[in-house]
Amino acid sequence: MRTFDYSVLPASLACNEIMNLLAAVHEFKGKQELYVEAQPDVLAMMLEIARIQSTGASNRIEGIYTSDERLSALMNMKTEPRNRSEDEIAGYREVLNLIHESYDHIALRSNIILQLHQELYQFNPGSLGGKYKAADNIIAETDSSGQERVRFKPLSAFETPDAMEELTRAFNLALDAGKYDPLLLISMFILDFLCIHPFADGNGRMSRLLTLLLLYRSGYLVGKYISIEMIIEQTKESYYEALEVGSQYWLEGENDYFPFVRYHLEVLLKAYREFSSRVRLTMDRSLSKADRIGVLFDDTLRPLSKADILARFPDISTSTVESALSALSREGRIIKIGVGKKTQYVRNTELP
Repeated sequence: MRTFDYSVLPASLACNEIMNLLAAVHEFKGKQELYVEAQPDVLAMMLEIARIQSTGASNRIEGIYTSDERLSALMNMKTEPRNRSEDEIAGYREVLNLIHESYDHIALRSNIILQLHQELYQFNPGSLGGKYKAADNIIAETDSSGQERVRFKPLSAFETPDAMEELTRAFNLALDAGKYDPLLLISMFILDFLCIHPFADGNGRMSRLLTLLLLYRSGYLVGKYISIEMIIEQTKESYYEALEVGSQYWLEGENDYFPFVRYHLEVLLKAYREFSSRVRLTMDRSLSKADRIGVLFDDTLRPLSKADILARFPDISTSTVESALSALSREGRIIKIGVGKKTQYVRNTELP
């Protein structure tokens, strides 16, 4: 059986690239409490938006969809699930809420992972929630011509219970030892979890929920306010590439953790940068709400929709956003692209 030992980290993780990423994340974490204490009302709204975005994004990565209106209603518990997709979305909501509220009291144990998986499938009566896979599974992908290929063969169903026990034990031992940065251990753990692929279904969503749990328990709370799952969705090609490279020779214990660890740290750093940017703009009392929207466009070359702006500034009303967009368009500072629901606005780079 594949063994797990985090007492000695791979030499590939001691490189300058990984060290620089860790240093950047640590710097943002050092400012985290200042941000959290500065604008409690705004952060409460950011938390609610991130909760909805995280649930929608993590499920969409796995091909589970519903409309934005239904997603919002499900997240606010204003409706009951109507189909299997919505059952799974509601289950994710429940586990995410549990982790947000009780992460300090949720230890990483194999039996706890099983309980979280059971909660994930609580709206699917008769499902395999809370049980390890009973049959061997494969990780396959389909190319543009419709041909399916086996990308990776995880551990057998027979080996899975012992492997999960060993995996969590090795992780906790290394974390308690305090020899290595928790961020490195968390990234390695998540890759190993995905390579074991312990469940018949829900492995990807569980990996993202466990990522949040372990980050929160180590003091990295940015995922509460900025959706890490949405960043993964937006960069899922890089995610799958890092997972594929990192899983090669995994069964032999000779895989390279570097690509997946780097990807994980880059996602976390991007979340912290976004968090810092949003809070700093909110804290700047010299800027009106309309001015903050103008600065947002000044700081990015990406097209932004009205929904994007509302998500970044939850304290700004829809009418204020619409008024600001009209004014910026009249001034020529931004250009409107698309129509209807696809309408976006982009900074006019022809201006000095």
